[in-house]
Amino acid sequence: MLKKVLAVDDDPYILDALVELLKYSGYDVDTTPKGEEVFNKIYEYVPDIILLDIMLSGMDGREICREIKANVETNKIPVIMISATPYLSQSVKEAGANDFVSKPFDIFQLLEKIEHQLLKAG
Repeated sequence: MLKKVLAVDDDPYILDALVELLKYSGYDVDTTPKGEEVFNKIYEYVPDIILLDIMLSGMDGREICREIKANVETNKIPVIMISATPYLSQSVKEAGANDFVSKPFDIFQLLEKIEHQLLKAG
């Protein structure tokens, strides 16, 4: 069974690129551009890992990450946060994210981080 990746980003071009990359790499992918839909998507799709943008329109991905990690039903799902602002990596760790990738991301580095987190999660 394919591992499931939920990608959350308000940039449709980033989402399209992630879908193509991840499907080509053998993952099942679902997306949402809206932070307020994350928990509905988690409960419907049941992802193995989440790629979460920090700067979502009207929402802060770090707060969503805190909520994911505070919820007993979702806190075991690895979260890799993504941002075009590289100096946010410390605040990402404080939010409970498992890893961080800066945009524009290196495709191989992103895939490596996803694999690493999936292996750690078991």
